[in-house]
Amino acid sequence: MLANAIRALSMDAVERARSGHPGAPLGLADIAEVLWNDFLRHNPANPHWWNRDRFVLSNGHASMLLYALLHLSGYDLSIEDLKAFRQLGSRTPGHPEYGHTPGVETTTGPLGQGLANAVGMAIAEKVLAARFNRPGHEIVDHHTYVLMGDGCLMEGISHEACSLAGTLRLGKLIGIYDDNGISIDGEVSGWFTDDTPARFEAYGWHVIRSVDGHDPEAIHAALARAREETERPTLICCRTVIGYGAPTRQGTSAVHGAPLGEEEVARVREAIGWSWPPFEVPDEIYRAWDARERGRALEEEWNGRLAAWAEAFPELAAEFRRRMEGELPEGWTEVARRHLEEAQAKQEKVATRKASLQTLNEIGPALPELIGGSADLAESNLTFWQGARGLSAEDADGNYIYYGVREFAMTAIMNGLSLHGGFIPYGGTFLVFSDYARNAVRMAALMGVRSVLVYTHDSIALGEDGPTHQPVEHAASLRLIPNLHVWRPCDTVETAAAWRAAVERTAGPTALLLTRQGVPAQARDEAALEGIARGGYVLRDCEGEPDVILIATGSEVALAMAAVSALEERGKRTRVVSMPCLEVFEAQEQAWRDAVLPPGPARRVAIEAGSPDPWYRWTGPEGAVIGLDRFGLSAPGDRVYAELGFTVEAVVAAADG
Repeated sequence: MLANAIRALSMDAVERARSGHPGAPLGLADIAEVLWNDFLRHNPANPHWWNRDRFVLSNGHASMLLYALLHLSGYDLSIEDLKAFRQLGSRTPGHPEYGHTPGVETTTGPLGQGLANAVGMAIAEKVLAARFNRPGHEIVDHHTYVLMGDGCLMEGISHEACSLAGTLRLGKLIGIYDDNGISIDGEVSGWFTDDTPARFEAYGWHVIRSVDGHDPEAIHAALARAREETERPTLICCRTVIGYGAPTRQGTSAVHGAPLGEEEVARVREAIGWSWPPFEVPDEIYRAWDARERGRALEEEWNGRLAAWAEAFPELAAEFRRRMEGELPEGWTEVARRHLEEAQAKQEKVATRKASLQTLNEIGPALPELIGGSADLAESNLTFWQGARGLSAEDADGNYIYYGVREFAMTAIMNGLSLHGGFIPYGGTFLVFSDYARNAVRMAALMGVRSVLVYTHDSIALGEDGPTHQPVEHAASLRLIPNLHVWRPCDTVETAAAWRAAVERTAGPTALLLTRQGVPAQARDEAALEGIARGGYVLRDCEGEPDVILIATGSEVALAMAAVSALEERGKRTRVVSMPCLEVFEAQEQAWRDAVLPPGPARRVAIEAGSPDPWYRWTGPEGAVIGLDRFGLSAPGDRVYAELGFTVEAVVAAADG
């Protein structure tokens, strides 16, 4: 009856909404009941308990399964919330949303990403345990459970993430595969015939095959075996019937993504022996599900261990608390400010990817929560700083993950690291390959998690590798993602400022677009130095009101500065505005924006070696944009720039109108 409560609530909510996915909750109810009642260590009264087990529903379309579990076990999710499933403003949206519903660990729906998030959470647990646990004091000791379906495993990200999980031997990661053989288009045997158990065994996982997903004893035994395995992640392969209990639809795609209808719902009630009206659960079933007392006891027992550990290791305990609460270390502001001033004093001509490494070398020692990585491009992205230590299966006390050529999984794993708590993750690849990772970038922005996306080789200036590797539309494309801050710094100073902004930002991810080629340092007064943090500022001004305002980012700031003399020789008073982050500049008060880009007759010319579309917002219809509406060329970078019109002459011509 406990599992049938999940089935009843799920089909009732979908029926009331006239929308949703009843098949998976009906089929997964037995697995979920055993996991949540017999194994999952959590406290419904405190969904943010640090040492809770994490539960990820990777097949997020089965959201009513999760909402029913949260409601029944005692989270702050009422029966009225379930009745409002998929309705405007409800706490039970169509797919689980992190930060919106208590107990939801991550936003899922795009298949496979929840699985990769879970890998990130398991990495977080393993690294924190290595750093903070001491003999006799196991204060970081929890599991990550992830429920996944055929669709999750068809997505390529599942290979990327699970291959790495096996290599890192994430023994606290337990995956449960809902092997029901059905997807939206029907029986998957027509397009998905992988030997999934053998595939995961090849990754180095512990695999438990052929579990009856409707037999509670078999499920319990499999989960117990999985918890006993500490050296490898475990995949439990459960055979289930999608839409279990629906007499005319179970086992077919017809039950996947549409309400059952009143007649079929009535038949399900009869088949599973559920005689109560919609949304009614007997008190004895509520009492059997209620996990609040057990959860309170679990957390109190852990709090006692935490107190003993804190008494024995007070400094370690203070650091753990700081990191898990997401606070930056004492003295951080001074470290960041000093590095900014030192970078301005050096006046070096370097690539901003190298400036990024210099920044990491300065701020890294002050930020033990930084955990970096690169998609097999550490030497090109320059993400491996002096204090970086590679993470491995044998040594979890590292702060750098060699992700391999796995851009999508890297980004989704970073999301899991950030969601878990205790880390600020960063990961690098070439800007052109941000396309591979884009949906995970979007999910980071949607959830508002803190992560730093290091994208180097940011323009056609990378030269000889040609148009396959030269990003053109990528900066503009990333800027279209709501809540993503995109910084394209012009020199070492702006790079330092961009890193500071990324680290201090807690409401979403930040992308750093960095050059391969050297760029000259720009001189600034104190006001300009302070202005960088506002996303756009006056880098170089003229006497009186400007006739021309040149707006640029990244390497094109140097081009704007080079054009000033030619323009002033033609009698044009010229202001240069560096705008490293359009999103931050847009968020400034109108007075600041008007001070930087004053309303009036001055002709505005924006310069960026990429898609021109974002810049018309700032140039206006009377202005001009020197951008790129075509793919690049294979040639030395300076030749490509000249051939494609990024020259002083082109800037002067655009300023003349």
